[in-house]
Amino acid sequence: MTAGVAQPGETPAAELMVVLDLEERGPDVYVGQTPSTPLQRIFGGQVAAQALTAANATVGPGRVVHSLHSYFLRPGDPHEEIRYEVDRIREGRSFSTRRVVARQTRKGSDVAIFALTADFTAGERAVVEHSLPMPEVPGPEGLPGLAEVTAAHPGQGAASAAIGRAVEQRYLADPFDPQPRHPPDTAFRVWFRVAGRLPDDDAVHAAALTFVSDLTLLSAGLARTGGGWGGSIVGASLDHAVWFHRPVRADEWFLYETDSPAAASGRALCFGQIWAADGTHVATVAQEGLIRSLG
Repeated sequence: MTAGVAQPGETPAAELMVVLDLEERGPDVYVGQTPSTPLQRIFGGQVAAQALTAANATVGPGRVVHSLHSYFLRPGDPHEEIRYEVDRIREGRSFSTRRVVARQTRKGSDVAIFALTADFTAGERAVVEHSLPMPEVPGPEGLPGLAEVTAAHPGQGAASAAIGRAVEQRYLADPFDPQPRHPPDTAFRVWFRVAGRLPDDDAVHAAALTFVSDLTLLSAGLARTGGGWGGSIVGASLDHAVWFHRPVRADEWFLYETDSPAAASGRALCFGQIWAADGTHVATVAQEGLIRSLG
């Protein structure tokens, strides 16, 4: 793999592939770059997707990721390259486990900014099978997209536009609605897909889904207050986990439902469920994030 640079006019899918195209610098060491961004820190979904890509590069054919668990240790600097160091901590008959530490240079020192453990499976015969049914919601066609949302909330929506430019989004509700949500109606739902066509590679689609899974998730922690991000409220992901139940194409529409069962001590626990457009339950996501008032 070699690092590339997005060319003018490329599709968002091609731009995302540039993010996922890591440069191999040595045995089990890979380097990733960050696209030009007005943000002061790297989007967490990018680091998680690149770390998963690095881990997958050390796994043999026929094994696919079934889960990842990670911690955000420091904000990522978008002007510095990220070095992903992979540790092959298990190579079993059925499962392969990889630990990845992402590092950057800070004032001349080498520091860890992110740590991920991912497990890959050779596959098993299903003894039990069940899944959550997809909610009955309108399809993505005709729903407002990110451009409409950011136009309606220019002050609040700028960061969302910068982070999610590689991903088409269709909203079933206004993410900046000032009205608080109350149980049992606290779930938030968005249709997502990477615009353009990604390669026919399960590892690429798992990494792309990981990238998208950090979008809107922590926002679920604010649903009971209303208003979304902006003003004096800031947030940061602390950890992130994804369980991949079935393969999914990240360049085709999928529904992402997020909700927060608990929040306390400045932290919110958020869960996400992902369904393909045909109703197949493909992934479950969990994250705890910091929500802080600057006022």
